[in-house]
Amino acid sequence: MTTTLAGADAGARDSRAGGAGARGGPERGGGRGRRRRGPSAYAALVALAALAAVMLIPFLVVVLNAVKTPQEYSTNGPLALPEGVSLEGITAFWERVNFGQVLFNSALICGSVAILAVLLSVLNAYALGIGRIKGRMWVLVVLLLANTLPQEALVYPLYYLSKQVGLYDTRLAVIIVFTVIQSAFGTYLLSSVLAAFPRPLLEAARIDGAGRWQVLWRVVVPVIRPTLAVLVVFFFVWTWNEFLIPLVFLVSNDNQTVSVALGVLQGQRLMDATMSSAASLLGLLPTVVFFLIFQRTLSRGLTAGAIK
Repeated sequence: MTTTLAGADAGARDSRAGGAGARGGPERGGGRGRRRRGPSAYAALVALAALAAVMLIPFLVVVLNAVKTPQEYSTNGPLALPEGVSLEGITAFWERVNFGQVLFNSALICGSVAILAVLLSVLNAYALGIGRIKGRMWVLVVLLLANTLPQEALVYPLYYLSKQVGLYDTRLAVIIVFTVIQSAFGTYLLSSVLAAFPRPLLEAARIDGAGRWQVLWRVVVPVIRPTLAVLVVFFFVWTWNEFLIPLVFLVSNDNQTVSVALGVLQGQRLMDATMSSAASLLGLLPTVVFFLIFQRTLSRGLTAGAIK
């Protein structure tokens, strides 16, 4: 009996040891697999870092030339390091275009367009994606065509219409135009998102007595909030970079945006190289700061729904 128990105990120990070895084997193998994937991951990281450095070279050149004096630029060239930090070009450009007012105009227009376009897109997409109105497919086709229509084809009709209603050379006209333009893309995108919205959530809200507006603001909007945040960032940056329509609609200096002020002064050839670099730097910094502030929101919105 003692021999039998000892043999059983030894067998149990061997079995546990074998099981531990079996469990340890894949783990060690998995570790070797991860180590084998290490060099390729580092190579990809190095390649991405090199690509980022190449993309940052123009920005660094602009920064270097923005803090040079015109004499340094003409003597040493655009790629030489500055002997010191000179704010002459930045100050001259700021005073020449009244950059504070121009910056306020751009921020007001872009912020208003981003918020209003997202709001209009949500309302339209709620009717198209969840309400399933009649002719939904034709509406989406029209919106798709509107996204591909060049702005040059819209300039004269919009110019004539703004003249007729008395909105020419006003920031409100540009806000209305870009709100409609950006909401065409936002509606097309959100309608496809809401078309796949979970129906049980909508039915549960209706059973609880929620109306259409309550379903929209208390059920739909909280679920798609990451996507809406992405649209806000995109609409702001896209509107900030627009040039043609603000150039046509905003004639007076008090209403011009940053892109228009840069383009007008470049066309007049009133700036030297250092002032041009300072102007480019001042026009670029607000969008960079805005993107850095909302980059976490952007990354969360792009990955929302990827992992359940």
